[in-house]
Amino acid sequence: MKPFYWESDHGNFGDDLNLWLWDFLLPGLREVHEETLLVGVGTVLNADLLAPVGHKLVVGSGFGYGTLPDMSNASQWDIRCVRGPLTAKKVGLPPEKGIIDPAVMVTEMPEFQNLPKNGRRTFIPHWESAAAGIWPAICKTVGLSYLDPRGEAKAVIREIAQSDLIVAESMHGAILADAFRVPWIAVSTSRSINSFKWNDWASTVGVTYAPKHVPVSTRAEAIAKGAKFWGVEFERNDMPEKHSRPGFGDTVTVAEPRQTSLRGMAKQALAVPSALALWQAAKATPQLSADATLARRKQQLFDVVGEIRRDYF
Repeated sequence: MKPFYWESDHGNFGDDLNLWLWDFLLPGLREVHEETLLVGVGTVLNADLLAPVGHKLVVGSGFGYGTLPDMSNASQWDIRCVRGPLTAKKVGLPPEKGIIDPAVMVTEMPEFQNLPKNGRRTFIPHWESAAAGIWPAICKTVGLSYLDPRGEAKAVIREIAQSDLIVAESMHGAILADAFRVPWIAVSTSRSINSFKWNDWASTVGVTYAPKHVPVSTRAEAIAKGAKFWGVEFERNDMPEKHSRPGFGDTVTVAEPRQTSLRGMAKQALAVPSALALWQAAKATPQLSADATLARRKQQLFDVVGEIRRDYF
């Protein structure tokens, strides 16, 4: 059995955690049923991502982009659960099959338990914002720690767990914060954000997705997202290949802006509305799901994992 995940050039910790989470939940999975693709964490129920042939085991995946694959053939699709009730409805499953995003199970891994708090109030953007914006410099001006979602997954997750507050544009930033019982605030730099996937997860733990709007920080970011920058509307463009993941290592929280030139200062001046909005958003009342609700959902997913062990091992 091989875990599937969306492997991007830029990297994204919420996708990359599939590389090791399932080995923890299902030890020995790679040694059984070579014909089976385990489709887990991520918005990956998409016909463009999943090949039409081959056996697939779906555990907690979500819909949100493109077109659903044809999952009507039970001999090729074993759908145990999906991310939430919105995906369940889209797929044609009963709502109780929409349990929770499996990323929450990271908290059960010993290496992420009893981590000391670092006192940080941390901003974790969407990967597009990280690639094209100047958020490290903005965070420095507003007193937030900056966390790049393209960093090595375990290092990013540790930073989330050790923070006192998470301001999240990254959905898995909020999901992991909630799972680690770290209060979180949702923000968005795009008016056209995909709220379906956020609401899909949020409904499973009884929280509300009502992001605070923060303007894009640069012209390049506006072009990448098809957003406005200083009143000018830009058409969306694909992210250039040069925006790749940062190197692995200890430093995933960026403290110093890299530009000190006049051009860099001008860019920071143009980003003042972004800084002000992020500062205001960070003062909002944070959310956190109820302990009992989260525990119940995790137990339901544990039960599904137990059934998979019984049927496949």
